[in-house]
Amino acid sequence: MKRIPWDQYFMAQSLLLSLRSTCTRLTVGATIVRDKRIIAGGYNGSVTGDLHCIDEGCYIVDGHCLRTIHAEMNAILQCAKFGVGTENAEIYVTHFPCLQCTKMILQAGIKKIHYLEDYHNDPYAIKLIEQAHVQCQKSHTLK
Repeated sequence: MKRIPWDQYFMAQSLLLSLRSTCTRLTVGATIVRDKRIIAGGYNGSVTGDLHCIDEGCYIVDGHCLRTIHAEMNAILQCAKFGVGTENAEIYVTHFPCLQCTKMILQAGIKKIHYLEDYHNDPYAIKLIEQAHVQCQKSHTLK
């Protein structure tokens, strides 16, 4: 029996996490990995204790849902909350990170971004990724 490659395994974890998303606009999952070990996972949803988009609808201002914390942010904050370092880690995300998440990823010291789907890929985010010499790789399939 042949095992799936690590990249597919970690991206599959992100797809699974995305099924927990509570924002109806886009379901996103993120998995942070260091030394081939999962150190955190996140999905887009509301602040703990707040209402969820799936229950109350999105809270839209200027085209953005303010109720939602993005998957990447949730995963990075989970590391901060539990004191887990992210320096030289990799992140697997179901969708290309937004500009704000890109900035957090870079500040967290994550050195490689894997993503499955393009989603409003911000030119400045791309510039920052290149400037920081962070590898950014689009996964083409899970098969």
